[in-house]
Amino acid sequence: MCFSYDARLGIRLPSFSGTWEELSLLEQTAILVTWEKIRGTIPDRIEEIERKINKLQNALYREENFEKSCKLNSDIAELASIINDLWIWYRAGDDITISA
Repeated sequence: MCFSYDARLGIRLPSFSGTWEELSLLEQTAILVTWEKIRGTIPDRIEEIERKINKLQNALYREENFEKSCKLNSDIAELASIINDLWIWYRAGDDITISA
């Protein structure tokens, strides 16, 4: 069972070779149990990123320097992209089942 840390998303993601069906029932179960634990942390991770976005937005509202405003806007967009990707991974667990 392999999970690798994704620094951009701040969570571990499944990483195994082959197909799901090629894994043994024991391996599938272990992966699902681990993934559900990781998946459960995603809403908290999203909330953490949303707090960062709010701070950056507040700074953006006060910023008068155009170049700094552009940088803040870019940082906000990147964080929003991370949130989008985290939601995709969160929903990915909904349709995975153990093969019998």
